[in-house]
Amino acid sequence: MADNKSGYPRADIKWPVVVKSEERTMEGVTSKVTPNGVFIHCQQPLRLHEVFDMDISIPGLDQSLNARAEVIWSNRYGPDDDITPRGMAVRFLRISSQARKFIARAALNYLESKKVAPELLQTLSTLMIDLEEVKSKTALR
Repeated sequence: MADNKSGYPRADIKWPVVVKSEERTMEGVTSKVTPNGVFIHCQQPLRLHEVFDMDISIPGLDQSLNARAEVIWSNRYGPDDDITPRGMAVRFLRISSQARKFIARAALNYLESKKVAPELLQTLSTLMIDLEEVKSKTALR
């Protein structure tokens, strides 16, 4: 599960997402969610290394999570199946620490429900603790 370069286990969470590039706006759905990025299922993925803004809609949350992201893998023309789904993997370039923490907590909750090995979950727990410490130290200044 932690076979991605970020070192975080991937959670198969489906959230609606809106991608806003310079050329167009399109809708998709997330999966393989980590605090560092997501996979976006969409019919017309952007090109490799393209940078864009995105809004992730979270059910039950009053506002969407906003991020600036870069395409690190794109399946524009290959088969659209379970092995190579149509869409793009993106890494977050800019995202608030609160949004990153929310994603880490959602991924942790999802993976705990799937009974993932505790050692894989440790990286997500550590990230949430680290973000809390940074936030509290910043508030003290």
